[in-house]
Amino acid sequence: MADDEKTDKSDKSGKKKIPKLANPMPQQDPKERIKNFDEVALGYDMETAIKEAERCLQCKREEGKEICIDGCPVEINIPAFIKCIKEGRIEDALSVIREKNNLPAICGRVCPQEQQCQKYCRLGKGKGRDPVSIGRLERFAADYDMKKQPTMSSTTEDLTKRPKKDKKIAIIGSGPAGLTAAGDLVKLGYDVTIFEALHDTGGVLRYGIPEFRLPKSIVDKEVDYVKRLGVKIETNVIVGKTIGMDELMDEYDAIFVGSGAGSPMFMDIPGENLNGIYSANEFLTRINLMKAYKFPEYDTPIKVGKVTAVIGGGNVAMDSSRCALRVGAEKSMIIYRRTEEEMPARKEEVEHAKEEGVELHILTNPVRYIGDERGNVRQIECIKMELGEPDASGRRSPVPIKGSEFLIDVDTVVVAIGNSPNPLIPNNTEGLKISKKGTIVVDDNGKTSIDKIYAGGDIATGAATVISAMGAGKKAARAIDNFLSS
Repeated sequence: MADDEKTDKSDKSGKKKIPKLANPMPQQDPKERIKNFDEVALGYDMETAIKEAERCLQCKREEGKEICIDGCPVEINIPAFIKCIKEGRIEDALSVIREKNNLPAICGRVCPQEQQCQKYCRLGKGKGRDPVSIGRLERFAADYDMKKQPTMSSTTEDLTKRPKKDKKIAIIGSGPAGLTAAGDLVKLGYDVTIFEALHDTGGVLRYGIPEFRLPKSIVDKEVDYVKRLGVKIETNVIVGKTIGMDELMDEYDAIFVGSGAGSPMFMDIPGENLNGIYSANEFLTRINLMKAYKFPEYDTPIKVGKVTAVIGGGNVAMDSSRCALRVGAEKSMIIYRRTEEEMPARKEEVEHAKEEGVELHILTNPVRYIGDERGNVRQIECIKMELGEPDASGRRSPVPIKGSEFLIDVDTVVVAIGNSPNPLIPNNTEGLKISKKGTIVVDDNGKTSIDKIYAGGDIATGAATVISAMGAGKKAARAIDNFLSS
């Protein structure tokens, strides 16, 4: 592409040209990466990061005009940290980010920036221009610090100088909502303990997102940062089983519930109990948390046949289809009832899946599974769909085309159509108001129907994004501080 296609013309004052297109991020070749679980996107180097930071217009907040900060659920001062990168002050950039975000290396990798901060970037409003790659720059700043200080962050605050408060707070769940709330509250001087049901920390960050999108070493380092802030974490504690909510109510001054949405949903169609049909939860948990992709080095196996079909069109479906190729499937396909345009997955993840050979079967919906004499799935009977009128989400509703049924040969199916909230705490906490969908009912600040209990993330909204859960954790932390201070 010629230079004049990549940049805007300089104005009469001689100001430097601003490149129209964002600097691409290097990544593994698709033919190579489907053979491994190494990270696909390789990150910016210093030169590229500075070049991308120079594209930022450094917009100021003006009444009636939105800028990137307005699209950030955790309220990062985006122009300030990008300015630091532009000037080569990377540690200062991370310090700005850490003021609001305790998990920048994670957010820089998995947040849907194109639907949030980058959506409001004024540079990206011009015809043929990309917004500043805010997420990639956030990742760069966090990774730079981790490479410089492999075992700890050089930006860890000295919290010994902060006044301590004689209040104890319990956090249930060490996913993005719980880690965010815990980090913010310990910075305010509270005694904070996280209770995690699994044997390892991170929640969906660890069990739900594959290594090639979010290396677990990154999760470990981000959790370690929260622990060094002073947060205590107890694993293998199932609140509602090994310890009751009433016990926590007696011992702690406030409780934040961030237990997530870990109950898989199914379509309730014939044959769903055949062998070889997984929920995406089980499939990804076996691979990610229990490291089935390293079997027999690790004890958990996973059985994947030659042809894998994944039902759904979100990020979880993309993750499952790409994992299937990496653990032995010769063919992996997505079956989705709307078109590619309506897929809720990030476009980047859809493109990565297609690059790796994942087939998209759009406007297609399963109606039953067919098995062999041994109870193993062998075929999916599907029906063709067409788009009708928009539904509550604003997307056009898929409508079956009568008489269009057909068969697809498969030997593994992964159902990735969503999750419902973990019912353990909602069903075992007297007086806690629950919605018809099983979520905990909260106000705008995360307060539940019980005075000292707050909630946020997927347990309150249903399955959503990592960054939205973090935003909920931040709001709840602020509300808990107001509650305990009043």
